[in-house]
Amino acid sequence: MTNKIFMLMTFIGVPLSIIGTLMHWSYIVLFIVYCLTIIALASYMGRATESLAIVAGPRIGGLLNATFGNAVELIISIFALKAGLVGVVLASLTGSVLGNLLLVAGLSFFIGGIKFKRQQFNVYDARHNSGLLMFAVIIAFVIPEVFAMNMNETKTLSLSIGISVILILLYLAALFFKLVTHRGVYQSNNESVVHEEEEPEWSKGKAIAILAIATVAVGYISEHLVHTFEYVGETFGWSELFIGVIIVAIVGNAAEHASAIVMAFKNKMDIAVEIAIGSTLQVAMFVLPVLVLISLFFDSSMPLLFSWQELIAMVSSVLLMVVISNDGESNWFEGLTLLAAYVIMGIGFYLL
Repeated sequence: MTNKIFMLMTFIGVPLSIIGTLMHWSYIVLFIVYCLTIIALASYMGRATESLAIVAGPRIGGLLNATFGNAVELIISIFALKAGLVGVVLASLTGSVLGNLLLVAGLSFFIGGIKFKRQQFNVYDARHNSGLLMFAVIIAFVIPEVFAMNMNETKTLSLSIGISVILILLYLAALFFKLVTHRGVYQSNNESVVHEEEEPEWSKGKAIAILAIATVAVGYISEHLVHTFEYVGETFGWSELFIGVIIVAIVGNAAEHASAIVMAFKNKMDIAVEIAIGSTLQVAMFVLPVLVLISLFFDSSMPLLFSWQELIAMVSSVLLMVVISNDGESNWFEGLTLLAAYVIMGIGFYLL
């Protein structure tokens, strides 16, 4: 049912996006059309990547998911950087961290918890991810802000580049650890020893073709989407920070968010938690550092510096998620707690 809705949105949205751009429709209408079309295209990119991952095996599959898992957000951010919207990019990445840890995990725990009183997921993965979350957000994001207080612009950018390279290398090492050297070493007691053989939805050729077409379409629409931000912000009274933290972050991750909630409803909590926390780590340790390096080729370089509001919101989210997930169990009340935290932060960013 969900796939049919996304298919309909894609076949209507892509032509409308092109026609609307050429005919110079209202920025508000275009903003809505672009956002809905990108969400639909993201679902196709996700399904194509999933099919390729099954065909290629778990190791190559892990790398494919790492590369394309947040491809939509990466594409939108590149065009936003090109347009000089550094604040929107940093805000959208903040929104991804908050959205994945609080909104997605919260909805997954809450909806799954209504159907099942107690849900379990791999406690070893949860603890491993907790350490990486603490490192990626608390150390790699807070430290530059503290040291940059006594640095000029050039030194701050050098520090950001150094930290970005370290984050990417550690992320690749984390993938190598999980998919190669320690694959299957840490299994929770409730994990089945017998794994069902997964069937890919599409053949290798079809998946590559769909992934390529969807990526090109997202690139085209994203380039035009970023030009609507300023007008939409002025019309609705939204700040650059709010557009980035809430709107862009949700659009970039909507299809992935839906998958996590569906998995939680089916009691496949390992997958739901991996989507929520794995995607956060991907943004913090791969997407953001890559964008810092890419920004060096544009007029406006992007140092790894967030506002204090963004930093405190991200650090609070990480600490709350670590405390809630470290026992390897979830219920609807824990989900509600995460959602409440997201709403509080959303109100704060809206009123800034």
